Amino acid sequence: MNKVFVIAEAGVNHNGNVEIAKRLIDAASAAGADAVKFQTFKAEQLVCKNAKKAEYQFETTDKLETQYDMLKKLELTEQMHKELIEYCDKKKIMFLSTPFDIESVKLLSKLGMQMFKIPSGEITNLPYLREIAKQQKKIILSTGMSTMDEVKAAVKVLKDNGIGDITLLHCNTQYPTPMSDVNLLAMVTMHKELKLPVGYSDHTQGIEIPIAAVALGAVVIEKHFTLDKNMEGPDHKASLEPYELKQMVEGIRKTELALGNGIKQVSKSEKANVDIVRKSIVAVGNIKKGEKFTEKNLTTKRPGNGISPMRWDEIIGITAKRDYETDEIIQT
Repeated sequence: MNKVFVIAEAGVNHNGNVEIAKRLIDAASAAGADAVKFQTFKAEQLVCKNAKKAEYQFETTDKLETQYDMLKKLELTEQMHKELIEYCDKKKIMFLSTPFDIESVKLLSKLGMQMFKIPSGEITNLPYLREIAKQQKKIILSTGMSTMDEVKAAVKVLKDNGIGDITLLHCNTQYPTPMSDVNLLAMVTMHKELKLPVGYSDHTQGIEIPIAAVALGAVVIEKHFTLDKNMEGPDHKASLEPYELKQMVEGIRKTELALGNGIKQVSKSEKANVDIVRKSIVAVGNIKKGEKFTEKNLTTKRPGNGISPMRWDEIIGITAKRDYETDEIIQT
């Protein structure tokens, strides 16, 4: 099994501060994530000036500001991007960022992104999908709020424009996601129907569901994290803190190791137990040479280094070639 690609989603939890962003990179690297991901957007290109915020954003940010006002404070400049890419190189962790508008797609391409993450909200944005496809890079496509037909339509656009390397992320965009709405089996369904690698972008509280997704076949896991859940900002409360992120990565690594190769066989660690735990055919009491083996003078007991009880019918009726004492393993 290939190693699960773990994306630590910093998102906008830097609050527009490049130093906080660097501390997030430190935390993602220390946790063992493969990549740390931010969000690239221009508020003017992303949202109308009077657009409302999501319900969860009202609870975590200034209730009087618009979505535009909130996002404007969370933009990363081109120079900030360059600084963070350089810092990720230093920390030996992949820099990723999700572009939310066509201008941001072009910026990230100019900065050398080798992989593009399409957010759930852009899955029905045809001009955006075409622009992403133009970059001819690997694609990770989040599918929150989508029907299977919408996912298929987006995949078709990408494929029709020359993209072959696509991974689909099952996702629910509610922060936090109720357990009853996770529907992890939909990830399995997408894999079966579209014959593409799948993963899971998680917004539940805790770390159990991403680990469960790995057990179901996820090859990519994405999870929001923050330095402190009590920080001001829209996504902090539904994010993991650094110690939780580390626990999640460790849980994923243990799970992928435990999944194994799928072949049912005796493992290295249990080979020594075979003879100890299994049984052999043994004498119930003393058996004399020339006596026939019967249901009454034979039984099965540990250890398992003699004749297997699976040969019971074959042994019954055979004549003993020598004397046997009680509990002695039968031989032929």
